[in-house]
Amino acid sequence: MSLFDWFANRRKSEPISQQPQEREIADGLWTKCEACGVLAYTKDLRANQMVCLECNHHSRVFSDERIRQLIDANTWMAIDDHLSPSDPLKFRDRKQYSDRIREMQEKIGLLDAVQTGMGQLEGLPIALGVMDFRFMGGSMGSVVGEKLTRLIERATWESKPVVIVCASGGARMQEGMLSLMQMAKISGALERHREARLLYIPVLTHPTTGGVTASFAMLGDIILAEPKATIGFAGRRVIEQTLREKLPDDFQTSEYLLQHGFVDAIVPRTGLKKTLAQLISLHQPISPVPSMMPVPEALRVGF
Repeated sequence: MSLFDWFANRRKSEPISQQPQEREIADGLWTKCEACGVLAYTKDLRANQMVCLECNHHSRVFSDERIRQLIDANTWMAIDDHLSPSDPLKFRDRKQYSDRIREMQEKIGLLDAVQTGMGQLEGLPIALGVMDFRFMGGSMGSVVGEKLTRLIERATWESKPVVIVCASGGARMQEGMLSLMQMAKISGALERHREARLLYIPVLTHPTTGGVTASFAMLGDIILAEPKATIGFAGRRVIEQTLREKLPDDFQTSEYLLQHGFVDAIVPRTGLKKTLAQLISLHQPISPVPSMMPVPEALRVGF
């Protein structure tokens, strides 16, 4: 037996524990940026509000995280979190709509695609609605419309500004016309809020599309957007096929909309809370207009 064979046999006979092993990295310890591919320590990334430390790419965050980023600690009070969607049309595609709703609720821990509540932002009282894209693409069904309408009506009654963080694929097709009705209902509540000379600021995040864009997302007194967010109504391919021409590469981005006057400012997530606080402070009503709107029965429960 040659010397080479002796070393080879000895290596095979060594216990597995003595052989070199690849270094294991705990799940969730590192996060890879979707834009530049750089690995970042997840703890540092969360401290920077999920904005890449290398390229400033804004990773998608959801409603719980948004609330933590914007609302002062121990001041959040959720409202109408008991509302759950039904299946009035008995809609069925590949599976029953009611089954999809139940699966989403179990997976995400929310009853629908928006969280609403009252809280303080840098010590300033606000009414906040945050859409959650995880729940059926943040689509706007009857419950989303009802919760946002109640939030706005309560803010009007209490003379508080409203901030809605938008992230949605649009109206929820499984609820048909009942979903489209929410566009008008929310818009009506915002008009009464405006008549009371109160501030409304929508924050457009990636993506904000469809019926949400066509209603309350574009009705703000001041419209803010995150960098490089997709914002639009119809899809890019639909528009190109309709117009029969090629659209610019940056079409339907927040930067494109800023250039064309559809949004007022692009604000990085790390500076959003400070910017909102400044805007709300500047627009505090000197003498709020008394609301002549009767308190809706559904709203009385939350008082």
